[in-house]
Amino acid sequence: MLGNDGSAWLERMHMQIARNLKASDWSQAEIAEILGSTQSTISRMAHRDLPQMAGTSDESTIDDWAHEISLALRQLGPGARPSRTRFVMEIAFAPGQVLRFDKSLTGTDLDSDQEQTALLKRLEWAVSRIDVNRLKPFMPTVGMNIACCLDNSRSIAEVAAFPGKLSIVGNKLRHHETPAFGASNYLANMLIDARVHDSSKTAILNIHPGDKLENIEIICEELDLNLTFATKGELTPHQGIDIILDEGAFGWVPSLYILAHNPLELVDRMHQIVSLIHSRA
Repeated sequence: MLGNDGSAWLERMHMQIARNLKASDWSQAEIAEILGSTQSTISRMAHRDLPQMAGTSDESTIDDWAHEISLALRQLGPGARPSRTRFVMEIAFAPGQVLRFDKSLTGTDLDSDQEQTALLKRLEWAVSRIDVNRLKPFMPTVGMNIACCLDNSRSIAEVAAFPGKLSIVGNKLRHHETPAFGASNYLANMLIDARVHDSSKTAILNIHPGDKLENIEIICEELDLNLTFATKGELTPHQGIDIILDEGAFGWVPSLYILAHNPLELVDRMHQIVSLIHSRA
């Protein structure tokens, strides 16, 4: 409900505003700038049907809202730039059961302490999104962890992870402590080493690669992911790194390291990969 309704509302509103501003002789570049879109997207909007809402009253509501916004933007002119955006969402499930959220976006940057706090929160959010049933067959015997850092991080002390390791207890993923910076030397080292060759990656986790290691290369080709290797933890340099495979050796357990641009993307990528590994088992 939330995803479908919200996406349709936003898409319809953008399309109506774009068409109204186009009729007022705004250029595609000016419309794209005010809507936070691209010129090609604005061009495609002109030839697409408006998304239908669950009811015609909803369509009327969003169209009226788009009309009001368009009139105000015409008066401000294409050179106007918003300094703050406020989002209010209220969802009523039953009498007395209402969820209401009121958030403002200001475009201001966090300071360094706030950035670190936000990063730790993203780590906890990411772990809460992990599907334990999909992960369970790929939990490594040496323990699993997830780590991430800020864009400008250069040392393992600047990498956040969960102290100890993540484990599955009672069909739930457990961690004994909240994430902290400098909490995982080995995984942090792998991330820092990988960032030398691909600085866009800021998040990493480790899982067991499954019994058929040859499937990893096939899956990476299928998903268009850059694969490199790390024999006994020694990273092989590669231009662009999404996946690192340590094939293991005598007394050395195989490991699969998955990297991404942020912790939430990392979890989604892990789900995709383990599902493909499982389907080929």
